[in-house]
Amino acid sequence: MIRLPRPTPGRVLRTTVTGALTAAVAAGVLATPAPASAANRVTPGNFTGYGFDQCLAPTQKSMDVWRASSPFWAVGIYISGNSRACRSQPNLTKTWISTQLKKGWRLLPITLGPQASCQPRFPRYDDDPRINPKPGKNGNYYQARKMGWAEADKTAADAAALGIAPGSTLWYDLEGFDLSNTRCRESALAFTSAWVFQLRKHDYVPGFYSSAGSGIKMLDDARVNRPGQFNLPDRIWIARWDGKPNVTTSYIRPDGWLPGNRMKQYQGGHNETWGGVTINIDRNWLDLGTGSKAASETHCNGVRVNYWIYEPLKVDDAAAPKVKALQCLLTEKGSYTGKIDGVYGGALLDAVRDWQADHGMLVKDNWSRRNWMSLVAAGRRNLVKFGSAGPAVRRLQRALNASGYSQLNVRGVFNAKTDAATRTWQRKAGFKVSGVITAAQWKALQSGKR
Repeated sequence: MIRLPRPTPGRVLRTTVTGALTAAVAAGVLATPAPASAANRVTPGNFTGYGFDQCLAPTQKSMDVWRASSPFWAVGIYISGNSRACRSQPNLTKTWISTQLKKGWRLLPITLGPQASCQPRFPRYDDDPRINPKPGKNGNYYQARKMGWAEADKTAADAAALGIAPGSTLWYDLEGFDLSNTRCRESALAFTSAWVFQLRKHDYVPGFYSSAGSGIKMLDDARVNRPGQFNLPDRIWIARWDGKPNVTTSYIRPDGWLPGNRMKQYQGGHNETWGGVTINIDRNWLDLGTGSKAASETHCNGVRVNYWIYEPLKVDDAAAPKVKALQCLLTEKGSYTGKIDGVYGGALLDAVRDWQADHGMLVKDNWSRRNWMSLVAAGRRNLVKFGSAGPAVRRLQRALNASGYSQLNVRGVFNAKTDAATRTWQRKAGFKVSGVITAAQWKALQSGKR
C-alpha cells in the first residue's frame, strides 16, 4: 500500500469463528442476507498464495492488467478509518468491489482508525483522535473500549455500503507502537477487544493487522497469559518484512491462529511493474481458511486419467491403462462412443483421426505427445496462476506432464511445483515467463505446443 514511512511494519489475519459462522466462512460461501451485497461472495475465502496492498485502490485498467500478468490473486484496500493516508478513494466504489470479486480477486478490506496513543505519527489530521490511554476509575480503559465499539460500527457500515458481504473478513490496521508503554499498550488492547466484539455483532469476521513486534505480540501475549480476558480477532495479518513468503515469525508462539488464520506482509513499500503498469505495493503471503483446494473428481466410473508421463500410443499398444485414459477423455469430449476397454484400434482409431483433424494436427494412427496435450488441456481457457484451484488447474497439470517437461501430482492446486513447471513450459514454448496461464497460452497448450 502507499503510505507514509512507518518505523515498524504490521498487518495480519486469521479465523476462529464459532458455530455455523465458522463452517460458512471456512467454506467461503456464507449466505449474504443484505440485498445490496447479495451478488457478492464472501471474501477472502479459502486461499493460499500471494497478495498485495496499497493505499489507493487501483484503477480498473490496472487491476485487469495485474490480474493477467502478476502473481497476485488478493488485494488489500482501505475502506474505512479517519487516519487513512488515502481518505479520497476515487476508484473504490460498490461497482469496483463487485467487479473485482467477479474477476476472481480476493479482497482484504482495511480500516485505519484511531491509533495507539504512543504512536508518534498520529494523529494525521485534525479529526482522527488517538486511542484514549486513560485507565479510568475501574482501570478497564472504558474510553478506549467506547472508541473501539464506535469504530466497529463505522467499519461495518462502510463495508456494507460498498457491498462487502457479511461473513467477509475486515481488518483493523494498528500501526507499530512502543509495546513497553503500559497505558499505550493496555488502551490499544482494550480498543481492539471492543472493536472485535462489536464487529462480530455485524456478522463480519474480525481480522487484525500490526507489526509482529508490537500489535501482534500484544495479542499473542494476551491470548497466552490472560486467556478469556479479551476478545481476540479471528485472523491476524503479521507485518514482518523478512522477505519470506510464509506466515511465521519468532515474535509469537507457533500455535496461535493456526491453521488457516494467518497472513504475513513480508515485504514493505516498493514499486512493481506487471504488464507495463507500475504500482507501489506491500507484498503479502496468505494462508487462510482451508487454503487453496480443489474438489475431488472422477472420470468414466473410476478410470485413471492422471499420469506423470503421457507417452505416445500406437495400434495394438499394450499400455492398456493409458489407452483407457485416452478412450475416457475422448468420451468426455464427445469424440468417442465405443467401449472403454484399453484396446487401441477399431472405433478408437476413428476417434483419434477425427480429433487430430479437428484440431489441425497431422492425421495418423498413432497418438503423440502433442495429441495428448491437446486433449488433456481441452476446455475453457480460464486464467490460472499461483493459488488457483479447480478443474482448470488439473487440465493444466496434465498438459504440463504431457509436454514432457514436468512430472506433477495432478491435485488441481496451482502450487510452487506447478508454478515452476509452468515457467519451464513458457520458456520452452517461447512465451514470456510469468507463471500466469492466459487464454493465449491455453490456446498454445491446446494445440500441443512444446
